[in-house]
Amino acid sequence: MKIAIINGPNLNLLGTREVDVYGNQSFDKYLETLQQEFPAVELSYFQSNVEGELVNEIQRIGTSAAYEGIVLNPAAYTHTSVAIGDAIAAIKTPVIEVHISNIFGREEFRKISHVSGKSVGVISGLGLKGYALAIAYFTTK
Repeated sequence: MKIAIINGPNLNLLGTREVDVYGNQSFDKYLETLQQEFPAVELSYFQSNVEGELVNEIQRIGTSAAYEGIVLNPAAYTHTSVAIGDAIAAIKTPVIEVHISNIFGREEFRKISHVSGKSVGVISGLGLKGYALAIAYFTTK
């Protein structure tokens, strides 16, 4: 089984960025934990601060029959990117939207998502554990 994890802008700074909101662990370190927790799953990982690169990766993975799912944290693009929402709508591979913080308990603009309605589900506010929960969903489908 292959699952792609795609992270959006500023998530490359996990572990040092707003640790009170996002924690003090880097995503690269957490990815090692995920690989140990799901040894039967081949995880690919992509992160970009550039909207078009995220769209390209969603399309690349989403049109490949090799992947059973995408775990996507579009970060700030959740609230602004119609293009990312359209990319999800255009592919067959199911997407679970993940947010480390509870976006619904933060600023008003974060309550708007151009991604949620196109995704199979949304996990928000459970820290990095949200990624593991999304992977677990795909492995038990």
